[in-house]
Amino acid sequence: MLLQRISDERQFIVYMLTLMQDPETYAGDMETANGIIDNFMKLIQLKNAKLFLHSHQVANYAVSVAAKMRLPREEIERIRMASLLHDVGQITVPNQILSKVPYLSTREMSVYKNHCNAGSWMLENIPSCQELIPYIRHHHERFDGAGYPKRLKGVNIPLGGRIIAVANHYDRFINPCIQKWVKTKDEAVRELLSLSGTAFDPEVVRAFIDALGIDNDPILLR
Repeated sequence: MLLQRISDERQFIVYMLTLMQDPETYAGDMETANGIIDNFMKLIQLKNAKLFLHSHQVANYAVSVAAKMRLPREEIERIRMASLLHDVGQITVPNQILSKVPYLSTREMSVYKNHCNAGSWMLENIPSCQELIPYIRHHHERFDGAGYPKRLKGVNIPLGGRIIAVANHYDRFINPCIQKWVKTKDEAVRELLSLSGTAFDPEVVRAFIDALGIDNDPILLR
C-alpha cells in the first residue's frame, strides 16, 4: 500500500513537470488543448478518483445543456473542456477538506474556495486554454452576486461558468454520480427550480431541466 502511494505520488510529480514547460511548447490548436486536458485529468484521477468521475459527469451535463441552448459547436466544445477542468484547482486542496464538503470550518472553506483561482492560474501560461479560464474561475459565482471569487452577478458571469455552476451543483449535491440515485427526477428538478434566479441563471436551469427530459410536466413548474 505504501509503495503504491509512493508510486502514485511520483507519477503525480512527473505529470506536473510535463506541464511546466515554456508556453511556446503549446500550439493554440484543439488537438493540443485536448492533450493538455488529458494530462490534467490524469492528475485529477491520481488526486481523487471521485473528483475524476465528478468532472466527467459535469462535462456530460454541461454539453447537454449547451446543446439545448443551441450554442455554436465551438462554444459547446469550450464548455466541455472547461467542465472537465472546472475543479482542477482542487488538486491543491487536501483530501481531508474535500471529503468534508460542504461541512467546512471557516478556515477550511477559505482553502476550498481558492480552487477556482488555483485552477485558472494553472492554465494561464497555456495559449490554447486561455478561453477556458473565465469558465473555470467563475463556476462558483451566483446569479444574485453572492458567489465567489469575484461576486459577479447575472450576465456578468460568463455563460460557460453559469452552465457549469448548475451541472456542478446537480452532480455534487442533488444526485451525485458517485452515489446511488437517492432522489427522483421530480425532487431534483424542484430543488433546481428553488435555486433559479438566486444561485443560478433561470435560462440555464430551464435548459438543464429540458436536458433531463422533464420539460413538459406542468406540475413541476408551479
